[in-house]
Amino acid sequence: MPKGGRKGGHKGRARQYTSPEEIDAQLQAEKQKAREEEEQSEELGDGAAGDPKKEKKSLDSDESDEDDDDYQQKRKGVEGLIDIENPNRIGQTTKKVTQLDLDGPKELSRREREEIEKQKAKERYMKMHLAGKTEQAKADLARLAIIRKQREEAARKKEEERKAKDDATVSGKRMQSLSLNK
Repeated sequence: MPKGGRKGGHKGRARQYTSPEEIDAQLQAEKQKAREEEEQSEELGDGAAGDPKKEKKSLDSDESDEDDDDYQQKRKGVEGLIDIENPNRIGQTTKKVTQLDLDGPKELSRREREEIEKQKAKERYMKMHLAGKTEQAKADLARLAIIRKQREEAARKKEEERKAKDDATVSGKRMQSLSLNK
């Protein structure tokens, strides 16, 4: 059994339902009121009398102004109690597509600028390196020259050994042929 001894709780209100007839009557009243406003605007020669869309826009803009006022009044939390005006705060403005400047120069962030400068510096260094103007390139070229000399000396020694071996084999064959001829 619920608290309090009755079926419904203390929270909530009694439900009030609107009958379909009442809803139809409200719609009819709104339509009638709109017709009367149109007739009044035609009589006054408003200029927007022939265009119901303009009238709707003007009605909607009135309602949106009221909504903005309601928003100002219905601030949440402490905002409603303390009125703060921050001169540094920039309101968010929306730009139309026609106002966007896509062709103009784009301002880069600090990180993007640093990244581009880093890439350019790396490219400059690689060009200097390939030209042999950097210290590292000079050290590499000196190391390559030493290795080239070592390889040339090794190739020369190998050639001398091969020649010596060939001479030994040729002289050995001569000796054999001489010994066979005797």
